[in-house]
Amino acid sequence: MKKIKRGTIYLLMLLIGFNIHNFALSDNHLSKIAIVDVDGVLSKSVQFMALKKEHEKKTDELEKWIAKAKADIDKQTTQEDKAKLVKKYDEELLKKRKTIQDDYTNKLKTIDKNISAILVKEAKDKGYEVVLNKNIVLYGGEDITSSLTKLIK
Repeated sequence: MKKIKRGTIYLLMLLIGFNIHNFALSDNHLSKIAIVDVDGVLSKSVQFMALKKEHEKKTDELEKWIAKAKADIDKQTTQEDKAKLVKKYDEELLKKRKTIQDDYTNKLKTIDKNISAILVKEAKDKGYEVVLNKNIVLYGGEDITSSLTKLIK
C-alpha cells in the first residue's frame, strides 16, 4: 500500500514538473517589457530643467546672504554681540535652507508624478505590462526612452 502511494505521489510530482516546465517555455505567459532611461528622460524635461535653474538661483542667493551675514558678524566689536548675531543668523539659515529644500522636493514630486502618469499611459497604450529602469536591466526589453522624451518635453 505504501509503495502504491509513493509511486502515485512520484508520478503526480513528475507530471506537475512537466507542466511547470511546459508553461515556463510557452510564449503565452511572457510579458511585454519596456525599459526607460529615467535619468535621460528627466534631464530633457523642460519642467525639471526649470526647477534646476530655480534651485541654483535660490542657492546662489543663499550664498550671497551668508556672505552678508558673515560680514555683519565681523563688523561687531564685542564677542557678545558676535555670539548673538551668530545665533540669529544660524536660526535664519536653517529656516532658509529648509524652505528651499522643501520647495524643491515638493516641485520635484509634482514633476515625478507628471512624468510617471505619461509613462504609464504610454506603456498601456503600447501594450507593455512591465516597465523597468534601463540602469537595472542587463539584457532585454524594448527601449521606449525616445518616445517618452518626445511626450514629456
